[in-house]
Amino acid sequence: MNAAAIDLDRTLEALADPARRRTIELLRDGPKRAGDLAREVGIAAPAMSRHLRVLRQSGIVAEEHPEFDARVRIYSLNAAPIAELKEWLARTEEMWAAQLLGFKAHVERSEENHDR
Repeated sequence: MNAAAIDLDRTLEALADPARRRTIELLRDGPKRAGDLAREVGIAAPAMSRHLRVLRQSGIVAEEHPEFDARVRIYSLNAAPIAELKEWLARTEEMWAAQLLGFKAHVERSEENHDR
């Protein structure tokens, strides 16, 4: 399996959980602290920490430590993994569209031959 496929698998795995998808939705509005995300998602801080770890490992989320307090973690979105997912989805959609057009043409030829 190539690196791009592994990255795509990590992105899809990260997106599989509703709490992680909600976290991504919240981060679309801008960077947030872990505690704020936990409160807005409605889960305990340790659970949010686990979800943020998965999102960081997938590359979807970046973590920063402000200079004023190294204990504070600020999370923001990294668009690259989602852009790669969108490209993969577009290629997959093109493949399915071509397959369906081929199938449609086959059915139409079969119907024409049957009508004769």
